[in-house]
Amino acid sequence: MTRLNELRLISRVAQMYHLEGRRQAEIAQHLRLSQATVSRMLKRAEAEDIVRTSVTPPVGTYSELESTLRERYDLPEAIVVECTEDRDGAIMARIGEAAAHLLEVTLAPGEIIGVSSWSQTISKMVENIHPLKSAPAKYVVQTLGGMGDPSVQTHATQLTTRLARLTGAEPKLLAVQGVTTSREAKLLMQADPYVRETMDLFGSITLAIVGIGAVEPSELLARSGNIFSSRELSDLAEAGAVGDISLRFFDKNGKPVKTPLDDRVIGLPLEDLERVDRVIALAGGSKKTDAIAGALRVGVIDMLVTDKFTAQRLIN
Repeated sequence: MTRLNELRLISRVAQMYHLEGRRQAEIAQHLRLSQATVSRMLKRAEAEDIVRTSVTPPVGTYSELESTLRERYDLPEAIVVECTEDRDGAIMARIGEAAAHLLEVTLAPGEIIGVSSWSQTISKMVENIHPLKSAPAKYVVQTLGGMGDPSVQTHATQLTTRLARLTGAEPKLLAVQGVTTSREAKLLMQADPYVRETMDLFGSITLAIVGIGAVEPSELLARSGNIFSSRELSDLAEAGAVGDISLRFFDKNGKPVKTPLDDRVIGLPLEDLERVDRVIALAGGSKKTDAIAGALRVGVIDMLVTDKFTAQRLIN
């Protein structure tokens, strides 16, 4: 009977704390116990299965898909968003909304944000961010060259500067081509003091926001002129590439696909991305499933924000 009496009192303490909303000090005074005893009893209530914790995810959230993604890809965190259509436009919009909220609630003061400037999904994120006044970032650093076709090159500049304005940061632009004509041209462009100033910040980035691309470039990237030729893209595919992060390619197992084309890209290398404290990838869509799976195996992504259709494909 001694154990039953113990459990009865533990149950009463748990009832007062969890159901009646009383503080531990109040419970201790009411039952003439020490506060340390009340604390021990509350822990014991869980151990004895008197108190059980349950989480009921709301409709429109996908905790099981997120959990399976974390386990399957050894991924620290995943956000799977509700989407009514398995269509690129709808998917990018929903991912952008979720990523905007994530950035608003997790951005720390003084962060140095690296942003890949040729991602439509990241552009959707920026469209949905509310101005942040309480936790201003320090810099927003463009991590892939933004010059190209004059009719679309303003996209990269606007994305970087708008994100900087919304986060209270100073923009650091990379006003050169993402893909140069030769290694020599790349070295010449990187010698520019303004370009060098931005690239010197790559090692200080604390939060990187990246898109994931298939080998076949997106419409926006294709229009920008910051792409390789059809023959070069074909060679990448033959070498096993399934996708890229800022034009740094990898295969289905997450291994970097190194070719001479690497020497023509002005942007953040995968090795530098690996050293960033927090890397958030925004990507979804049937055309990118293989690329996303490969990107998750690279081992640089800390959080993936995707949609329910893509998450299901990644698991299956």
